Amino acid sequence: MDTPRNSIDKADEAQLLATIDRWVEREVAPRVKEFDHADRWPAEIVEQMKELGLFGATVSPEYGGLGLPARTYAEIVMKVSSVWMAITGIFNSHLMLALAVEKFGTEPQRRHWLPRLASGEVRGGLALTEPDAGTDLQAIRLTARREGDHYVLNGTKCFITNAPIAGLFTVMARTDPEDLSARGVTAFLVERGMPGLSTGPAYKKMGQAGSPVSEVHMDNCIVPVENVIGGREGQGFKTAMKVLNKQRIHLAALCIGPAIRMLQDALTFVATRKQFGQTLSSFQLVQALIADSQTEIHAARALVLDTARKRDEGIDVTMEASICKYFASEMCGRVADRSVQMLGGYGYIADHGMERFYRDVRLFRLYEGTSQIQQIVIARHLVREATR
Repeated sequence: MDTPRNSIDKADEAQLLATIDRWVEREVAPRVKEFDHADRWPAEIVEQMKELGLFGATVSPEYGGLGLPARTYAEIVMKVSSVWMAITGIFNSHLMLALAVEKFGTEPQRRHWLPRLASGEVRGGLALTEPDAGTDLQAIRLTARREGDHYVLNGTKCFITNAPIAGLFTVMARTDPEDLSARGVTAFLVERGMPGLSTGPAYKKMGQAGSPVSEVHMDNCIVPVENVIGGREGQGFKTAMKVLNKQRIHLAALCIGPAIRMLQDALTFVATRKQFGQTLSSFQLVQALIADSQTEIHAARALVLDTARKRDEGIDVTMEASICKYFASEMCGRVADRSVQMLGGYGYIADHGMERFYRDVRLFRLYEGTSQIQQIVIARHLVREATR
């Protein structure tokens, strides 16, 4: 069960959300096309994110963060992602590492790393996926062999968000070569600059330009014993699952912001675009696209905020988090498709903006647990309850 987190004062929450909203519209929105076309790390925007406290949004105030409850953070994610999903991924993935340290790290690890992560001085990356271990995290093959006061890590991680710019990684490695189950996996904090660690060039991706993703290579990488998260071997799989369970609520929120903006942009278009002497919005088949999109967005938003509220109250929402991620990511894909359909040819060309959204949101159904994995998680929970 999650520890309850007190909500911030309503007035403070409203002020924070209004500040984020102004920043996104005034500072980020005018530059999205520039960064997207160049696929450039948005250094100037990242500095502003640090000033706003986004890199420590969910980190406890004890360690220099804002300590926001899940519901407030979900609202922020919706606002930021409604303009540019890539920068949301930059701080959201960073906070996954911070969560692993805060929830499972030793107190010295928390004291050393969390203030630096919360300030944005150090940016983090969660290194889970391998070429042969994506959805099936128990298939992790990157090895960690203990030699005295350190471990030697060997292997490759792939599709790691923030890898080219991260200063710290949470790396899942197999410390027991004889135990190929989840019990043989351990979580490590691996710093950039440690001997044997390197990162590959950023991938050229379908979407999410500006958010760097690459491989992480470990070639006899030397990691001190004190960098084992929590100080114990065999806890890596548990750490990864707990982090992913919480983050699924935030990832669902990440899907809702773009859906809201895509529908708004499509509505603006069909309300003025005329065919056969009528605006497109007057045709019933177009109205059906609008109604279906709005209904699904409304349902997804209500679902995410309710689940976040329950989590803030300390309720176990493992299954509900998977429901959120599954429904919201699939919903966003459907809204993207309908929005392009409403814009017709204009939705297909790059200069309009809808084309970028369409590319960017395709990732949502894949990362941090595919839609198919969420279906399995949901079904297993229900079957387990039914057979008790």
